[in-house]
Amino acid sequence: MTASLADLTRTFARIGMLSFGGPAAQIALMHKVLVDERKWLTDKQYLSALSFCMLLPGPEAMQLATWAGWRLQGTKGGLIAGGLFMLPGALVVLALSMAYAAWGALPLMQALFLGVQAAVIAIVIEALIRVARRALHGRAAYVIAVAAFLGLFVLNLPFPVIILAAGIWGLMTARGNRAAVPEAALPRTRATLMLWLAIWLVPLALLWLQGGILFDVGWFFSKLAVLTFGGAYAVLAWMTQEVVAVQGWLTTPQMMAGLGLAETTPGPLILVNEFVGFMAGYGAGGWALGLAAAVVTLWVTFVPCFLWIFVAAPYLARITADPRLAGALAAIMAAVVGVIANLSLWFALHLLFARVTPQGFGPVQLMVPDLASLNPTALGLAAVSALLLLWFHRPLWQVLVASALLSVAISVA
Repeated sequence: MTASLADLTRTFARIGMLSFGGPAAQIALMHKVLVDERKWLTDKQYLSALSFCMLLPGPEAMQLATWAGWRLQGTKGGLIAGGLFMLPGALVVLALSMAYAAWGALPLMQALFLGVQAAVIAIVIEALIRVARRALHGRAAYVIAVAAFLGLFVLNLPFPVIILAAGIWGLMTARGNRAAVPEAALPRTRATLMLWLAIWLVPLALLWLQGGILFDVGWFFSKLAVLTFGGAYAVLAWMTQEVVAVQGWLTTPQMMAGLGLAETTPGPLILVNEFVGFMAGYGAGGWALGLAAAVVTLWVTFVPCFLWIFVAAPYLARITADPRLAGALAAIMAAVVGVIANLSLWFALHLLFARVTPQGFGPVQLMVPDLASLNPTALGLAAVSALLLLWFHRPLWQVLVASALLSVAISVA
């Protein structure tokens, strides 16, 4: 069944407004709408495209939407589908970011966001369990996951090094022949690549000439765009360390609050980048610079998603059949388990303890909490959130709301 441009627009506008609950829920929603209801795609096409999008850096659900639009109506359809998938969430995150900047320092709002931050710990642990079930098959995968965790938490190795090493290991150990790329399509592919590189990087070059916070934000999130394998959770710990300890744009509690806000909105979780970009700009120059930084962040985060799809989608069948790429993806996903485990521990330490001190022992660097600085309220809220999410399997938004309201009730009691 074919899809008109108007039907495609209406359908993806609906998907964009209903895409709550993270990538698993979003992928399931699109399958229901595009395969079961509309019958625009076959189940085989959809699952093959999902495997393809998982090989790419960036939010796989948004890229899957872009691929579906491209498959149905070419480049124009891909732009509409991908844009509508992330736009509703981007508008909501911007509004919430502005509200946080205006009222986040009020005692009542601080209590509310303590509940949100406590719920984030449970949410990240749930993501760890979900990814581990999907990625850890066989002894080698477990070894990679443990090595990734130790490399980050104990040796303080850079996140890009961990992902690159896992990918190279997967490429080297995979078995099978590499699929050939059809030469006839390469000239058109090169033109598409150059066009989208220009769309992505020319504005960044203009910001470089100007200098200042907008270029810093654009450059940082451009680097992040090529490293986000395995979803937003995979880069959150590295992002937090960079924006807190290196750039000084946010505090760790603010980062956790931004993640909680992004969890409550439709669209990809990587929209947390928009919160970080807005807060960086707002802190440097107020509302106007905050809005400009949010726009720059969205640009350099999502333009690469369109680039990957429009350049690589014509080779989907050959790419997904390449055993070496599949091996690289499997190794990276195993490493992501260790990365998310590091993120869980990082967030838990910084929320539950007021004082966490890095201590070095030769090449080993550990984050050591002061046990006397334990926040019992945060611990209780995190335990309640974990119970609701992991035991009673309540939706994310219910867990966030319950934890936030309970924190407010405790603060006024």
